[in-house]
Amino acid sequence: DLFSISAYVYAQKPQLDIHSFEGTFTREDSDPPIHESLSIENTLWASTIVASGTVIGVVIYTGKETRSVMNTSNPKNKVGLLDLELNQLTKALFLALVALSVVMVTLQGFVGPWYRNLFRFLLLFSYIIPISLRVNLDMGKAAYGWMIMKDENIPGTVVRTSTIPEELGRLVYLLTDKTGTVHSLCLT
Repeated sequence: DLFSISAYVYAQKPQLDIHSFEGTFTREDSDPPIHESLSIENTLWASTIVASGTVIGVVIYTGKETRSVMNTSNPKNKVGLLDLELNQLTKALFLALVALSVVMVTLQGFVGPWYRNLFRFLLLFSYIIPISLRVNLDMGKAAYGWMIMKDENIPGTVVRTSTIPEELGRLVYLLTDKTGTVHSLCLT
């Protein structure tokens, strides 16, 4: 009987809010046509078990449109503020390097294979970007972490990330529970 009816379901576009749903079920082969409103009470979630009775349903959202998939997001990479500032500085220095190389090629007058001269200037001026700075900062972070773990005033401290020591100087408030677990850091 289910395959012999002429009906359709209208559903709103997929959205993140799991507490609302709007749609209609319309059966056209009856006189007059039957219109049933669909709401959040008419939904069955994934892994739903029916204890008694029978359920006939229509799958509306599949794949990336399901709300469970839409509400999952990739974890955000935790990057320290110092690393972000260093990345901005490196980008600015790279733009200065390219600009300086273009100026030098322009002063030569774009004679001959100018793109080869541009590449040469890029290589010659590449010392402007201090690659060793990042290595030195990472070594400093490791040393800070080691000193924090060896500090006699805070015994039992374990440093599990290298971004925390660099952020400690920016703290204003430190919120913990009675076990000492850090729940929130308020940085300036």
